Amino acid sequence: MEPKIQEKVWDPKLESNIRKKWEDSKLYEFHSDTDGYTIDTPPPYPSGRPWHIGAAAHYAQIDMIARTARMNGKNVYFPIGIDRNGLPVELYTEKKHGIRMRETERGKFLDLCKDALDDLEAEMIQIMKNLGLSCDFDNYYRTDSEEYRALTQATFIELWKNDSIYLATRPNNYDWVTGTTIADAEIIYEELPTKLVHMKFKVKDGEEVIIASTRPELLCACKAVIVNPEDVRYTDLVGKKVIVPISNQEVEIQAHHSAQIVFGSGAVMVCSYGDHNDVALFRELDLEEVIAIGQDGRLTEAAGAYAGLKPKQARTKIIEDLESKGLVEKIEEISHRTPISERSRTPIEIIPMEEYYLKQKGSVEKMRELGAQIKFYPEMHRQILMNWLDSIKIDWPISRRRYYGTEIPIWYCKKCSEPYLPEPGKYYQPWYLECPAKKCPKCGFTEFVGEERTFDTWMDSSVSPLFITKFKKDEEFFKRTYPTAVRPQAKDIVRTWLYYTLLRCENLTGEKPWSEAWIMGYGLDEKGLKMSKSKGNALDPLPIIEKFGADTFRFWSASEVNHGNDFRCSEQKIESTKKFLTKLWNVSRFLSSFPIVESADLADTDKWIISELDKLVKDCKAGFDEYNFFIPAIAIREFTWNIFAAQYIEMAKARAYGIGFSDAERDGAIYTLHKVLSTLLKLLAPITPYITDFLWQTLYSDKSIHTEQQAKEESNEDLTQHTQAISDFNSKVWNEKKEKGLHLPDSIKIEIPKELEIFKKDLVAMHHLEI
Repeated sequence: MEPKIQEKVWDPKLESNIRKKWEDSKLYEFHSDTDGYTIDTPPPYPSGRPWHIGAAAHYAQIDMIARTARMNGKNVYFPIGIDRNGLPVELYTEKKHGIRMRETERGKFLDLCKDALDDLEAEMIQIMKNLGLSCDFDNYYRTDSEEYRALTQATFIELWKNDSIYLATRPNNYDWVTGTTIADAEIIYEELPTKLVHMKFKVKDGEEVIIASTRPELLCACKAVIVNPEDVRYTDLVGKKVIVPISNQEVEIQAHHSAQIVFGSGAVMVCSYGDHNDVALFRELDLEEVIAIGQDGRLTEAAGAYAGLKPKQARTKIIEDLESKGLVEKIEEISHRTPISERSRTPIEIIPMEEYYLKQKGSVEKMRELGAQIKFYPEMHRQILMNWLDSIKIDWPISRRRYYGTEIPIWYCKKCSEPYLPEPGKYYQPWYLECPAKKCPKCGFTEFVGEERTFDTWMDSSVSPLFITKFKKDEEFFKRTYPTAVRPQAKDIVRTWLYYTLLRCENLTGEKPWSEAWIMGYGLDEKGLKMSKSKGNALDPLPIIEKFGADTFRFWSASEVNHGNDFRCSEQKIESTKKFLTKLWNVSRFLSSFPIVESADLADTDKWIISELDKLVKDCKAGFDEYNFFIPAIAIREFTWNIFAAQYIEMAKARAYGIGFSDAERDGAIYTLHKVLSTLLKLLAPITPYITDFLWQTLYSDKSIHTEQQAKEESNEDLTQHTQAISDFNSKVWNEKKEKGLHLPDSIKIEIPKELEIFKKDLVAMHHLEI
């Protein structure tokens, strides 16, 4: 019999034709007239070469969530967007055009950023399409669109009116090269060589205390010395005063648990603002701040003779002066983990800056309560959120001093500085546009100055579930799609994107934005290091997908590691996954030579494989229910390779051909072969959508497999207790034939175990047993 599938191998080039059929038929269209299962899909960021392989694997699995939900009968709303605000595009634009943001006219710089994003976005969209993502590409959104930015501004205006936002001067991360406050997410850490200077501080009664620091240029800002309360070396000194060298101010020695006994001398100077620990200590100990470094990145007048020097210059000069005065015990060359601005590659400083803040301290317990209500997949990543909530000590600084972002919609009266916020609903650019108000509502003055700052990009990202569900725009659509069902994302942004979204959406709607959070681990390189463009170890997914096909890539993504854990990426691992799809293709091609049988009486061999199939369906359902695609991927591969192909097909082959069997017995085998294969294709459909749809429409239907309901358990008879015995017996026969130099079609005399008597007829035919 000629196989219905003519192609001898699965050709990944077929994927583009299959995808076009999906697009033309609008296969994945959301029906907005009924309640939806909404996925709050993370909008990927195009910066430089878009995406590395780990990110592509992440989005492939998000698509598996959508496909699983559809096959479970849900009306899936699967929007997709592109995140186009903030620092990365500014960095890319500066590098591409050889310019600096603050030395370029703002409007021109924004245009250059937009053009750069358009080019990068096109490739990113193509990668997502090639991957087989079943999202709504016809209506994908951009976070820099006027519509999106208008929503961000509208939510700010509402929160301002609710007294949830205020302006204050507080310590912030500061990139002095580019002149902007930056978020923790915009900081990278590098191990840099530096000097650990052991300095002599004089105690007022004549003793000396050795204090080690990598930042002697901040001596003028030292307001306390701390020692660990369990450090017996300093027990008698707690409460005494010491004189800070060079600057000569008197400060108190205090006991504090944050001082590390084993680092340096165990005594630590507390300066404003050496690092975030210093900031926290200044608040806790109620110390008076000294601003040692200004916004120009140079020491201020507080540094005395060192004013005007850059920190590195001042450090060198102060060390020289300390040595000349005999105030240095020793200097160690060490490697120090230093916070670096991703933008300028310069060590950041912490200085007081006037910024807008969104209140969050008072919401921590409410966020903890909502976080406890959300189902986390996997559960272990809930702790990331809880740890972050435990660490919140200040409100969220939401303003940034950069260009490519959503502008803060405020004008200030030039006379009395009264803020004016416009009516929500439009997109405002206060730095460029005239104030909508004709006169100040407070003093009547007619001139205003527009705010030049932009929002932290998380202010935009954190309203994604509101934007996609048409909050304040289409009430009926919003009711059917919000709260959303699931938030899929990577674990490194739980403390930012997940938390900020939870905070903002609760502030604006009074409820949590989703009931489930699906958290994926990092994509690592072959050595187990986190992949990043800056390290140069990020693999480009596009050529790999084009070479091996999306289904090979997707099956590798699902089968590589248990969900939630970090996973290693390599082209060799992906290529090896292709073997399974080849096996599936070969099995399907073989079965395609047999006609479809609608019903039949089953032999015990058929009942056995169907009971194994039911076990597989049950195991796969457990994995699908938790969006853990590792479980079904591994289970399906094991079943297909080692049970279905290696055992059942060989046992039923003679019967399927009707050699020595009745027509009824033949039909039982053929029915079962197709029953198993069609079920396998359904189970695999969310993971490998292309090959399964091709095989399904070639063998079983003129409709897509992605319109089918997922397979369910059917058998009431469990014969899986025989599986190991079947496998052992078959291996025994094959091995004995090999030892005797016999070929597989040769006959051999071996007794069938009593336990396997119910399968005797198939085993005899399979092995050509002499009975």
